[in-house]
Amino acid sequence: MIAPGFANVEVQLWIWLIAMIRPGAAFMAAPIFGAPAVPLQLRLILSLALGMAALNSVHIVLPQDGVASFEGIMLVAGEVLAGLAMGFAVQIGYAAALVAGEAIGNTMGLNFAAMVDPSSGQSTQAVGQFLSILATFLLLAMDGHLMLVSFVVQSYQAMPPGGAMLSNDAVWHLIEFGGALLGAGVIIALPVGFALVLVQIVMGMLARTAPALNLFAVGMPVALMAGLILLAVTAPIMGEGITAALKAGLDQAQYLSEGR
Repeated sequence: MIAPGFANVEVQLWIWLIAMIRPGAAFMAAPIFGAPAVPLQLRLILSLALGMAALNSVHIVLPQDGVASFEGIMLVAGEVLAGLAMGFAVQIGYAAALVAGEAIGNTMGLNFAAMVDPSSGQSTQAVGQFLSILATFLLLAMDGHLMLVSFVVQSYQAMPPGGAMLSNDAVWHLIEFGGALLGAGVIIALPVGFALVLVQIVMGMLARTAPALNLFAVGMPVALMAGLILLAVTAPIMGEGITAALKAGLDQAQYLSEGR
């Protein structure tokens, strides 16, 4: 039993916890915020700050049977889904750079040159790490992290806790958007990848005309050097492609925040 004097305190604590769920889920799925290098305590503080800011414009009503009831579980699930969807939309745009880096690295023969990406905690090739850092700088330069925060706060107007949830059309639209953005990653890598394929074809022709040529000793340094030169030349073009992918991810997050 809870003393009557503490009943309101318990209700207020539950309201704050529920208000933290949506921004916390968005930060967990989004780039930069969800990086393992970002302390968990910082994410919790940001989630609490955004949740309390959202309480100024929306009123959260707890289920009569408590948070452990079916209505309470659906309330929490709706908040988690809304936050994850918005964060994941931005993550999809960010992942286009990683897909491009993996494609270029495989063509350059840098499968063995892998390191841990601090933004994802996963093993990533050197080229993928380079494009990941580039995507991070571009996202910060366009204030993408601030835009995501504003989308999360705005979403409380269109989807108040316990009210409207994401529709099936919105979820399917997000899935289709993910497929399109992964294809965009391949398009970003296309200039460098196509040129490296031509280099491999030329090296194969040389190996046929000069059998004494050690293709493994000559081909890999040539492909590596050509790849580095092409990366330097096409970096502005790839930057534009990554920027377009990030903008598309932010637009999708805004689309979801409006409850469409």
